[in-house]
Amino acid sequence: MAAPHWIALFACILAAWVVLYAMALPSDLRAMSQLYGANFWASLCVVTPDAAGFVRVVLMWALMSAAMMAPTALPAFATYDDLSNTEARTDFGQLVLGYIVVWIGFSILAGAAQMLLFTAGLLDPLGQSLSRMLSGALLIGAGLYQFTPMKEACLSKCRRPMTFFMQHWDEGPLRNGVRLGLVCIGCCWALMLLAFVGGVMNILFMGLATLIMVFEKLPDLGRYITKPLGRALVLGGLALGAGIF
Repeated sequence: MAAPHWIALFACILAAWVVLYAMALPSDLRAMSQLYGANFWASLCVVTPDAAGFVRVVLMWALMSAAMMAPTALPAFATYDDLSNTEARTDFGQLVLGYIVVWIGFSILAGAAQMLLFTAGLLDPLGQSLSRMLSGALLIGAGLYQFTPMKEACLSKCRRPMTFFMQHWDEGPLRNGVRLGLVCIGCCWALMLLAFVGGVMNILFMGLATLIMVFEKLPDLGRYITKPLGRALVLGGLALGAGIF
């Protein structure tokens, strides 16, 4: 029988996906934007350039982070849970709390970036890029980041969670959760920002991106994904910028 803390964690992940699905606008309403333009979406309060709009955007990013990133960290959470059988100071809840706090911080920064891009006319109210150059730059940037030492260093920690936790064990569960969150951001921040290309509330994009990030962190499979994905993103960005598609 599953332990209560695992049931609670999976319930939170499922709830985040359910809420995101409920928040995603149906295709018929999206099609109406071609008839009514940005004013139509503003009237629906999808995004508004004010404090209330910023809060909604940050909440949306926090839900996205919970739904997309928690599944990628499940191997690390399981490793930490296994250690709780042999080591002291293994409060699973504090570990997850530290992880969540870091991603809330990322959500605030991503929400601020979305609001700035929206007010500059580079994003539509659904958070999707209106600029071919912006989309191309995001794709190329995410692709190039796949080849950086920072990406490799963070991925190596995610792929070997036992080693990661033993190196920092004495810091306690909360700080280990914060460290794990920072490492996950180091792995995935550039891919997460591709939501501005695919659409921030695009469920299909979120599902596909989640699968990619889960597989990329697997020690046996991930090494076959990182660099080919980087090449594909760079080529896609160049093609988009050149107007090929």
